Amino acid sequence: MEEFKRTLKQQIIDALNLQGMKPEEIQDTAPLFNEGLGLDSIDSLELIVLLERNYGIKIEDPREGRKVFESVNVMAEYIQANRKK
Repeated sequence: MEEFKRTLKQQIIDALNLQGMKPEEIQDTAPLFNEGLGLDSIDSLELIVLLERNYGIKIEDPREGRKVFESVNVMAEYIQANRKK
């Protein structure tokens, strides 16, 4: 799971064009939005595309998306439980 989370962090960095950031700089439990990475609603759309493209997961309910994108840990667990690819 640790290697998967590192891969996921790199995918987040690439999808959101977080230049100069390294996977190890993103804490597994830190919030992705607000005080954590400081992501916004546009970033959430990019994360939805990332899940669909890389893992075959569609998130259509915004409330579900808020829960899924809480942290890298939550996102990784969700992907592991719901991936189609």
